[in-house]
Amino acid sequence: MLNGYIPEHRFLPYLSWTQIANLPDKKNTVIVLPVGAIEQHGPHLPVAVDSETAFAMVGKALERLDINIPAYGIPPLSYGKSDEHLHFPGTITLTGPLFMKTIIEIGESLYRSGFRKLLVINGHGGQVAPLDMAGRELRLRHGDFIFIHKGTLNVPHNTEFVDEWENTTGMHAGHKETALMQALLPQHVDMSKAVNNTVPRLDIPTLSSDKPPMAWCSRDYGPTGVIGNATVATAEEGERLVDDLASSWAKAIAEMHHLQWPERTEHTWGKGHFEGDIMTPDSLD
Repeated sequence: MLNGYIPEHRFLPYLSWTQIANLPDKKNTVIVLPVGAIEQHGPHLPVAVDSETAFAMVGKALERLDINIPAYGIPPLSYGKSDEHLHFPGTITLTGPLFMKTIIEIGESLYRSGFRKLLVINGHGGQVAPLDMAGRELRLRHGDFIFIHKGTLNVPHNTEFVDEWENTTGMHAGHKETALMQALLPQHVDMSKAVNNTVPRLDIPTLSSDKPPMAWCSRDYGPTGVIGNATVATAEEGERLVDDLASSWAKAIAEMHHLQWPERTEHTWGKGHFEGDIMTPDSLD
């Protein structure tokens, strides 16, 4: 079924066009798009990790969302910008410009349908920059559009089961992602092939205290594709992580439903005026 993890009553494509046209308060209805990637995640995990986890969080968040909060999920974008992993078989990547353009086109389509709020739950850290650029482009085109993207794991959740080193340096196919997949798709996790590739911190604290500040590819960290310690993950940890994340994402969706752009006033925006699309200052006092 196309809806996957998303409850049928929260899945926008299961409505007819007339039902969508007649939805009340579309400007405050949150549309949630799972965005993932198809890329290597070590010898123990499938290449679907980023798409699977993002899709799962959208569905599980919408499951527990207050019925009075209008929100719908749409089908996932399962291909992303994964060129840092292209040295490994199974990685399928889009170019940055194509990925960005795809996000913009999805946003434009939703805008034409009357929606004004798009939340992207992003499963892959390597495509943050094109998501930023797509969101800015949509904002420039539509002054009443609210676009937010956030990483699947970048909302509040309990990390007590993960040590400090892994929390700061375990970037890919490590403890957290392995635990999540044990909870979500255990039949496709092979812990007998899990590895511990705990990478050293770089001696460049002025530019970065944990993640590398320079451009990198996953093979720079070794031949397995793992960056972190996958060997210690358990399904029980994954279940707790899923529960924490789903609760946080449900809360985030509700907050976005209530979110409004601040009213533009002379006090907050100065005394300038707009000529077409260009802001012209009358006074800088």
